[in-house]
Amino acid sequence: MTHTIKALAVATLAVGLSGCAAHQQRSQMEAFNAAWVQGDYLGAAATMEAKATLTGGDKAEDKQLLELLHQAEAHRLAGDTATAISLYDRAETGMKLDDTTGLAAGLLEGGKAVLLNDAESDYTPMLAETVLVNTYKGLAFLQQGNRDYARIEFNRADDRTRRAVETFAKEITAQQEAMAEEAEAEQQSIQQSLESDALQESIAANYGETSQWSVYPEFIVPSATYLHGLFFLASGETGDLERAATSLKRVAEMTPGNRALAADAELATALAAGKAKREALGDRVWVIYENGLGPVAEETRFDVPLLLFHGNTTSPAYTGIALPRYANRQAVSEPLTLRDGSGETITPEAFSAMGKVIHTEMQARFPAVLGRAVASAAIKALIQTAAAEEMGAVGQLGTALFAAATTQADLRSWQAIPDHWEVARLARPDSGRLTLAAGGTALGELSLPDWPYTLVYVKRPSAQSPAQVSLIDLQGEHGGEQLSLHGAPSGDEAGELVADAS
Repeated sequence: MTHTIKALAVATLAVGLSGCAAHQQRSQMEAFNAAWVQGDYLGAAATMEAKATLTGGDKAEDKQLLELLHQAEAHRLAGDTATAISLYDRAETGMKLDDTTGLAAGLLEGGKAVLLNDAESDYTPMLAETVLVNTYKGLAFLQQGNRDYARIEFNRADDRTRRAVETFAKEITAQQEAMAEEAEAEQQSIQQSLESDALQESIAANYGETSQWSVYPEFIVPSATYLHGLFFLASGETGDLERAATSLKRVAEMTPGNRALAADAELATALAAGKAKREALGDRVWVIYENGLGPVAEETRFDVPLLLFHGNTTSPAYTGIALPRYANRQAVSEPLTLRDGSGETITPEAFSAMGKVIHTEMQARFPAVLGRAVASAAIKALIQTAAAEEMGAVGQLGTALFAAATTQADLRSWQAIPDHWEVARLARPDSGRLTLAAGGTALGELSLPDWPYTLVYVKRPSAQSPAQVSLIDLQGEHGGEQLSLHGAPSGDEAGELVADAS
């Protein structure tokens, strides 16, 4: 324990620095969200620039990863696909740097997480976030008419999904190995505390049973897997149709009752089997709608019982831990409706709930998250005991204040993702026009390009923001168009539509 007490002086300084960083991060995220919900995407991107510059520019992608993710998606929505792709490329560089951290740096990051808290480590994105990075890049490349690069990105998203279970297993193993590096008494305290019925009962009472969360049967971001399948359905060669069928069937099975998903899975299966021909389908339109604001993490703090080994004695103790709990924010309540030239109205059907995706991942990650929180609590409790013996009441008070200040949950997340996705499919209207409305109020009218397979990709973070619409050639042969649908301004006659090209 002596080496830990010596580290206390350095850690105490880090507490002050981390407090300043945490405050800056909260302020930065509040500014981002204030602009984001109003549809001011360039303003939202600007809120994330200062910290990225301060942390060292292009050579510090792993240190500014969270800022890069927010900037990239904001620029994509603003219609600047080139900047968005460049920022997403830098974010991927940051993810690779995080994955290949050297041994010494990795031990330092792990030590900070245990001695301080998870929030003091460099940001490691959720696997769901990494899948969406490649998905959004794929959409951006399609928007540019770059079919080959879009194919690469959708395949990368699918590959990340495939490797998710293996990644979870590695994370849990790494946590167990990290615990084994601790001194014997510390390891014994942590392991026996984690295995105690009392601790598990406390977790269930204060945090809830993770086994009761609403989750998908396997890790998947259904919207990403759906777009993978849809791209290969529309643009792939004969062999790609089987991949399209696999992805689309997988999503349809995870969202039973969704007619659009079921129809696409059936179509892909028929095409792959040679029972249908794409040429006979006629021109088709798919509408995908990103609705609302995605979940954010909130802190849950409570005391848990620990078994502390000090010298030859064992003593029970109650001490605090902090865990992240994800809470839904808000979806746009007014349903999006589509009206073609004949007057037929179509309402997209919901699928791919982001809260459910995150719970699926967190359920797998929770043993590691809990293990680090308990390890941190046990070590801080042992530090207090040792400090009281060596430095008396002053040492005990100082270490108690240190423990209280550093017991924090990691609440960082990519807040540019939606509450959920919705989907609809239809034959291209003869008029070539499609009207979008929300809750009966017209948002705007689209003039659909004359393409065989058109994707209308809509994103609307809040009812206060315009609907950002990307018109995309799913075959990747033409550059797309970006529109911002504001609806009818106040005072205009009902039904007058405004659509500004971005």
